[in-house]
Amino acid sequence: MHQPLLAHSGHIAQVQGIQVGHCTDPRRPTGCSVVLCPAGAVGGVDVRGAAPGTRETDLLHPSNLVQEVHGIVLAGGSAWGLDSATGAVRWLEAHGAGLPIGVGRIPLVPAAVLFDVMLGDMTVRPDAAAGYAACQAASSDRP
Repeated sequence: MHQPLLAHSGHIAQVQGIQVGHCTDPRRPTGCSVVLCPAGAVGGVDVRGAAPGTRETDLLHPSNLVQEVHGIVLAGGSAWGLDSATGAVRWLEAHGAGLPIGVGRIPLVPAAVLFDVMLGDMTVRPDAAAGYAACQAASSDRP
């Protein structure tokens, strides 16, 4: 019998140097996911939609100074969910990751959000603590 292709496919966390983590808020269906690459990885973006919610995606343009990112955050919470990237930046800084600037390192973490605030209490949304928790939970396991 033919096995489905997905049964044999890999996943992003199998790539050396990449870990994936998630934090779900149990009070409503929302949360954030992180893809961590503390040593740096080339990133790209294609922003679409009538009202995109993003952070630091402009730095991914090839004409800019930055060549690598250290993580990516995808979160719920609409514009408020972008705060979860702050938690990922803090976690990466605490672990010595980031663009070296002489006086320290700046972790570069582009982020994007989706509009899920119509599901449950809209005041419950991912924040910096959720982003940090998602980083703490990151592993090489299948996301």
